[in-house]
Amino acid sequence: MKASEASQQPWNSHDTWLVVLAALCIGLIVLLIAKFKMHPFLALILGAAGVGLGSGIELGKVVTNFETGVGSVLQEVGLLIALGAMLGKLMADSGGANKVVDTLLAKVSGAMVPWTMALVAVIIGLPMFFEIGLVLLLPVIVLVAQRAQTKLMRIAIPALAGLSVLHGLVPPHPGPLIAIQAVNAPLGLTLLFGILVAIPTVIICGPIFSRLAARWVPVAAPQTAGGVDTQNNQTDPEVKRPPSFGITVFTIVFPVLLMLVKAVVDILSPDSKNPSTIRVVVDFIGEPLVAMTLAVLLAMLTFGYAVGLGGAAIAKKIGQSVGPIAAVILIVGAGGGFKQSLIGAGVGDSVAKWAQGASISVLLLGFLIAVALRLATGSATVATITSAGIVAPLAGSLSPAQAALLALAIGAGSLFLSHVNDAGFWLVKELFGLTVGQTFKTWSVMETLISVVGFGLVMLLSVVIA
Repeated sequence: MKASEASQQPWNSHDTWLVVLAALCIGLIVLLIAKFKMHPFLALILGAAGVGLGSGIELGKVVTNFETGVGSVLQEVGLLIALGAMLGKLMADSGGANKVVDTLLAKVSGAMVPWTMALVAVIIGLPMFFEIGLVLLLPVIVLVAQRAQTKLMRIAIPALAGLSVLHGLVPPHPGPLIAIQAVNAPLGLTLLFGILVAIPTVIICGPIFSRLAARWVPVAAPQTAGGVDTQNNQTDPEVKRPPSFGITVFTIVFPVLLMLVKAVVDILSPDSKNPSTIRVVVDFIGEPLVAMTLAVLLAMLTFGYAVGLGGAAIAKKIGQSVGPIAAVILIVGAGGGFKQSLIGAGVGDSVAKWAQGASISVLLLGFLIAVALRLATGSATVATITSAGIVAPLAGSLSPAQAALLALAIGAGSLFLSHVNDAGFWLVKELFGLTVGQTFKTWSVMETLISVVGFGLVMLLSVVIA
């Protein structure tokens, strides 16, 4: 039976068991890591096995579901993490990261640093996937926290909020685009409303919430971040002329520009049946993997040969950058495997069934379905696709403005409470050197706040706009 057909069936005792099983296995993962200090990679494998075996699916699918989830995450995110680590290592050792941090801190006072980081993250996050923006900004976030002599979360939360809000609410990110297409909302209007919702959401959940997060988790910047030794961040002695601030910033935003051009072209020319040569080229170089690869090649010039490093030194640094992130990649991949195990077991379909008989506002319905699917599967994309599909028949009677708000309500719901079944949870935990509990208190609470505040602003707009 197909997933779409399964979600149309009435709720039964098996659905209840799947929801309970998912909760038990999530609790098991947290217990194994927090109480028994098991490595997250192994704990996630055991949790996925528990879901598969307990759900009653074929034994062969227990393994294939997990492998499929790992592969789907690592085929792009794993490669992007590695490329980001290479870029970060070259930027740090060439003196480029120091130049950016020194310039930022010279331009703004201590109280304005978190606000500046939020602004930088919004600019970086406009065309860019969350994971790429994080690995690009990671060395800067950690070094700014060190130089400003402030708690890590005071700087990290504003950056994370800027990246996450843009990723979930503003086109041309995949989630908002999926919702827009499903409910037939106008792209331009959704983009306008998305920006109106995103700005105050970033402010509340970024710089303002970071004050509370820094008190809850008063940790200092980690010694290593994304393959870069930040505690001993010294310019390589072989560097003869460190890169300028302008060159450093250009190298950082280079992949952003490539993806932004692709996004603009996609919006202005949505018909891809007969693309021009320029469109084909732009689409190719704007793909995240291609853009990041080109950025690393550019960094080899601007942070390598141009500053006096030889080919052997550059190759050595690239090799050194990958080793420290091996565990991060494994854990993020296992998080994807656990997510797919939940989906393959039918947890997502069970949540979708619950929504069929709900008799509430379409905007609230879309939000709640997305929240339930996000909690159950850990996938914002699954939450968005499924929620949009369920409420799409109800969107036909909505005005264009209300359809746009429905797409944003679904996007807000898809960001709710990232936890152990979300690969992003493990990415943040490992890159910032946090414990599971600390990640819940900071990242998970921030994501929940973004979801609730974003939806609240959507509902406020719905009252004002007919």
